[in-house]
Amino acid sequence: MDFYSIRRPLVLILVCALANGGYAQDTLVPAIISFGDSAVDVGNNNYRATLFKANYPPYGRDFTNHEATGRFCNGKLATDFTAETLGFKKYPAAYLSSEASGKNLLIGANFASAAAGYDEKASVLNHAIPLSEQLELFKEYKTKLAKVAGQKKADSIIKDALYLLGAGSGDFVQNYYINPLVNKVYTVDQYSNFLVSSFTSFIQNLYGAGARKIGVTSLPPLGCLPEVITLFGHHEKGCVTRINSDAQSFNKKLNAAAASILKQHSDLRLVIFDIFKPLYDVIKSPSQYGFVETRRGCCGTGTVELTTVLCNPHTPGTCSNATQYVFFDAVHPTDAANRIIADELIVQGLSLI
Repeated sequence: MDFYSIRRPLVLILVCALANGGYAQDTLVPAIISFGDSAVDVGNNNYRATLFKANYPPYGRDFTNHEATGRFCNGKLATDFTAETLGFKKYPAAYLSSEASGKNLLIGANFASAAAGYDEKASVLNHAIPLSEQLELFKEYKTKLAKVAGQKKADSIIKDALYLLGAGSGDFVQNYYINPLVNKVYTVDQYSNFLVSSFTSFIQNLYGAGARKIGVTSLPPLGCLPEVITLFGHHEKGCVTRINSDAQSFNKKLNAAAASILKQHSDLRLVIFDIFKPLYDVIKSPSQYGFVETRRGCCGTGTVELTTVLCNPHTPGTCSNATQYVFFDAVHPTDAANRIIADELIVQGLSLI
């Protein structure tokens, strides 16, 4: 029996125990509200004039009705699995979609945008929704929610909702490492400090808008992404050590910033989810988790395919069984890998629920 077969029932048992601990509602939190990049985007970029879209095959081929919704995955994102584990029967809708209206707003909304990040300039260049704009859309959502639920209930939902933020990977992989206008001006340490400062401002502003339970994903092992191995791993057999070290250094800064924020707000719960270690463990010991391929994505050659550019309906050689792959394209995890990440989110985020 592999690790996943053991761990998943334990997570479900843990959540069931919580559910029997006095919660009268069907879900452990009233709503889930998400911000960030392509790791979290469920379709907002479908409505943006940007190259960073995933609303066409082979994306979504293992999702409900084999539908390409805009998720950068063959199936579900980690946040989708998290929502299911917390008792949600539907996923909070992409805010720019027509589904984000009426009673659907009661369970939250998703404001994430692929190619967004802590670096606002890069987000704008990518025609993504910058985090600052995502926050403004959230404020608009609050007004709509009050009209649907009434102000008292809306205030309760906003206060008790679970807020998720996933960003930062694109800032490094699609910006810093490949953009000489950035990496020739800033050291990686200086750029990390800049991004952490942006993170701090966003969390403070989100708190000011009413959020009290916030979970933030750390950087994954960036040096293990197939695209990064292709571009920067010519002299290494495994992951790119230098880039993984950069990610770990950033994560330490992120945790320090979160600790500083928590000292300022006694009523705030803020958790930094470590997704570096669980994903790195999978990549280093894939057979223990039921995987076969870790260095290539399922789509095409699996080495450089990312979004519209190379992973599309005409891409030859896309794998038939994505459950054996850790990555679907050259950057984003498969549905199977996202299940493992989601279990970590639940275990590490117990204080939020």
